Amino acid sequence: MDREEKDFILEKMMIEYGNELVRLAFSYVKDTETAKDMVQNTFIKCYKNLESFRYDAQIKTWLYRITINECKDYLKSWNYKMVQVKGFLNETAKSILPSTEKTVIDKYKKEELKDALFSLPKVYREVVYLYYYDSLSTEEIAHVLDIPFNTVKTRLRRAKQRLESVIKEAEFNGR
Repeated sequence: MDREEKDFILEKMMIEYGNELVRLAFSYVKDTETAKDMVQNTFIKCYKNLESFRYDAQIKTWLYRITINECKDYLKSWNYKMVQVKGFLNETAKSILPSTEKTVIDKYKKEELKDALFSLPKVYREVVYLYYYDSLSTEEIAHVLDIPFNTVKTRLRRAKQRLESVIKEAEFNGR
């Protein structure tokens, strides 16, 4: 495969899957710029290893797997831990500053569902994200995450049950 062909294939993949991969990465790292960095790393790895891709899987699932691994590696990194500490300090400082009631209510309404999703353990959150936001089939999710098909179905069912209880609890507490 010559360089022009690799460049063409990479550009096509970036256009077709770039936004999906950023959303996937965001579901892990919860920061838009970091998610974009993870996807950029994904495409770099893809470009370097494109010649070794065996086509026994779909390109999309290969890219998803690379992105998920990039995100998991990042979340284990020292850099991520330092970002978390800085973020905590910034949030603490912001909570001390006065804010208007409307701003708080608006932000709260927008964050409610996202908080419910992010309250799920990672194993449930990733299958929910891939199934509902990226519209992958349960078979595709099993392949992307390298887990059995029935495990995907079980995680989806348990995630739905947990989300239902979290939302009911929020409604009960007057949110």
